[in-house]
Amino acid sequence: MAAAVGIAADGRRPLARFMDAAVPAVIRTGAPKGAGLLPREGVSEAEALTELRALAGRNRVRTPMIGLGYSDTLTPSVIQRNVLENPSWYTAYTPYQPEISQGRLEALLNFQTMVGDLTGLPIANASMLDESTAVVEGMLVARRAVKGGGDVFAVDADALPQTKAMLRLRAGVLGVEIVELDLAGGAALPEGAFGALIQYPGASGRIWDPSGVIDAAHVAGGQVVVAADLMALTLIASPGSLGADIVVGSTQRFGVPLGFGGPHAGYMAVRQGLERQLPGRLVGVSVDAEGHTAYRLALQTREQHIRREKATSNICTAQVLLAVMASMYAVYHGPDGLRTIATEIATKTALLRDALAAAGAQAVGDTFFDTLTVRVPGRAEAVVADARERGVLLHLADADTVGVSVGEATTTDDLKLVIAAFGGTAPEEFDAALDLRGLPDALAREDEYLTHPVFHAHRSETAMMRYLKRLADKDYALDRGMIPLGSCTMKLNAATAMAAITWPEFGRIHPFAPAEDVPGYLELIGQLEGWLADVTGYDRVSLQPNAGSQGELAGLLAIRGYHDASGDRQRDVCLIPSSAHGTNAASAVLAGMKVVVVATNEGGDVDLADLREKIAAHADTLAALMITYPSTHGVYEHDVLDITAAVHDAGGQVYIDGANLNALVGHARFGDLGGDVSHLNLHKTFAIPHGGGGPGVGPVAVKEHLAPYLPSHPFAQGAAAREGIGPVSAAPYGSAGILPITWSYIRMMGREGLTEATSAAVLAANYVAARLKDHYPVLYTGEDGLVAHECILDLRPLRERTGITVDDVAKRLIDYGFHAPTMSFPVAGTLMVEPTESEDRAELDRFVDAMIAIHAEAERVRAGEWPAGDNPLVNAPHTAAVAVASEWSHAYPREVAVYPAGGDPTAKYWPPVRRVDQAYGDRHLVCACPPIEAVA
Repeated sequence: MAAAVGIAADGRRPLARFMDAAVPAVIRTGAPKGAGLLPREGVSEAEALTELRALAGRNRVRTPMIGLGYSDTLTPSVIQRNVLENPSWYTAYTPYQPEISQGRLEALLNFQTMVGDLTGLPIANASMLDESTAVVEGMLVARRAVKGGGDVFAVDADALPQTKAMLRLRAGVLGVEIVELDLAGGAALPEGAFGALIQYPGASGRIWDPSGVIDAAHVAGGQVVVAADLMALTLIASPGSLGADIVVGSTQRFGVPLGFGGPHAGYMAVRQGLERQLPGRLVGVSVDAEGHTAYRLALQTREQHIRREKATSNICTAQVLLAVMASMYAVYHGPDGLRTIATEIATKTALLRDALAAAGAQAVGDTFFDTLTVRVPGRAEAVVADARERGVLLHLADADTVGVSVGEATTTDDLKLVIAAFGGTAPEEFDAALDLRGLPDALAREDEYLTHPVFHAHRSETAMMRYLKRLADKDYALDRGMIPLGSCTMKLNAATAMAAITWPEFGRIHPFAPAEDVPGYLELIGQLEGWLADVTGYDRVSLQPNAGSQGELAGLLAIRGYHDASGDRQRDVCLIPSSAHGTNAASAVLAGMKVVVVATNEGGDVDLADLREKIAAHADTLAALMITYPSTHGVYEHDVLDITAAVHDAGGQVYIDGANLNALVGHARFGDLGGDVSHLNLHKTFAIPHGGGGPGVGPVAVKEHLAPYLPSHPFAQGAAAREGIGPVSAAPYGSAGILPITWSYIRMMGREGLTEATSAAVLAANYVAARLKDHYPVLYTGEDGLVAHECILDLRPLRERTGITVDDVAKRLIDYGFHAPTMSFPVAGTLMVEPTESEDRAELDRFVDAMIAIHAEAERVRAGEWPAGDNPLVNAPHTAAVAVASEWSHAYPREVAVYPAGGDPTAKYWPPVRRVDQAYGDRHLVCACPPIEAVA
């Protein structure tokens, strides 16, 4: 291995020879050559921005008053500059290492407290993907909570249309019957319903008291999900106070740009007793080794990786960056500021209603917050067209009905344009006095919210800027150093690639804007789909899935749709190797499939004999095989063509997980390996930032025969995107607002740059493996002792010799100034290292030197120089407070604790807390901001 790496280190031609040795020839048959959709050469940063400006310039920014779950909002500049545009926040990883994630965790705890307070429920999670997926997850929570219940789920007819479309798709797969009812109009719940969904306020704008329906559902043994507008909840009764069991929704209007549909942070809150059913991530309060308050992820953290096919959800990411923005919007404005914003929205809506009535256009219903449904028999299309010409977008509900939604950013000038479009004339002066007559008196909010001091302490920009800086300083992100996480591909998100996401031509576009307003977006999306298809060897790509988990689900639903259309409805078995990502099994179950595990051999490859045995046993019911390539063990499997052929011969389809695509780009393609479908992780291979655990984008790519079963959306601007199985995300193109990042990355790299990036990533992994193999055995290798883009270091022999655990090594790395590699996945007691192509030789050496030094420290424990219970590894990490304490009773010097050998004292990262007690946090579950005394 060392020889091969040494030969490759001198330049591009030797690097190419190295890749010839590392990548099996058998998989190179489909490596893209010559002409293709993807440009061969990249362009400069300036040229990429010029092209992107041209695309953005084709979009027309009009005042978005369409509503339907999306509202024009104002992002405070202090939040845009210090969170959204700050690499300390957007280059961070999921806070699985709590000691170096205290800033993010505090921000997410603020988010949970905000959601819990406004919804009136005690426990909220750390964000969902969007509102519609949150509703689906809420339905699944309700179903699990009702033991022995029926299979009927009642849906409010006034729910958001995109949510109803997604519910129909997801429920149909799981055998749930959706019954749509006019619950506000008094319709009775169907017999045997395990739950019901209520939109509050409704999509039409109507506000009504759902407590009677909630009580009826409880009497019948069911659970109620309420999809609520958090801004409205500052003025109207909380769903929790009305008896709701589960409350879901979106926090988009809390300062998060529209972005043509995302990314936005959805939310979920639940009543007491449902906390262990809560999907996604939950931040909790624990203590560190000194007994001080410390935050960490609680309960079901990564539970889909542990429980696999028994997981309650396949969600493995959240929308952390956007949740942080929304939480800081609440921190900055506080309860009084939010109430003022909501009051202004309600007042403007009331003024608009009066003016429209004077013009002869009657709003339907007497209650409203921000949305009016206006009847104009036979004139709706003309009104919407007139408004568009005036620069305002309205919702065409049907030939006789127009929807109008007021947002925080709506001005009185905008209202005058709307009134003119309806044929009216606005008063010379609007009476902007407080006007809340659209809100029912009986539903006026009485309980307090956002009472914690954090929502009252940062009113000035100075204070807010310093609070955000203080939190960021507690964290470790890529702006500090390498995050060598195996399977997670933490590469740099170049500043130029990030530049466009805050341009209004991308950021202020409603996801349901008319096609003629978004040709730039549609061209960018079409180009990106073509490039991704080209680089993966597939025929069609959908960018709708807004997380890798949703891409997995979409790919499996495509396979299911294909089999059903072929008359093979009995095909419901999904084969999954034991080494696979845990989300694979969870996604298969959510797609209505049965999971059968395939063994792996001693080298970490799929056991071909066991695979053939399982195929034979399920020949008539085999739906698919899910594999990851290169394998989760970080090895290029030579038998991959035999594996895929065996599945195809049995009538199954092959799903190749795209998590490790960074080891293949430019050298081989999934579609040429026998793949029928893959999801891709744009936040891994294609440089969209992780943002502390989201946003993510998980496009699904398919061969032509699966194309009819791709996700679709009723409001998609492109005709092709309206044809398919239904939506898996709330917006037609998912998190479209961050697609300019991947577009820029690919455009600047070109085919040659992407190929070289993969080569550099594989070289870096082999360099690390070669330097460390004498200290930590490399668990799996391929030919010539080489690995792919990551290597698994076996720490079990070290533990047997010295008693030092993988946790001890991970925490000690913090003292050396590093984020730990992936711990104990896919093999317990190991570290999986993926350096990526973003790190230079100096940073790789710094990491390797730290790992060697830690090995030497462990050997000192074995030799008895330091006691097993008192050494710098078991006590790691060490804080500044520990270093300057008046007493030092440890068996090793302070300098060894905080300035270990080889570290740069001038670049010291000081963790804010000692090692966090995970078990304590689960025994004493606190998931909202603790009293200020606890922090002081």
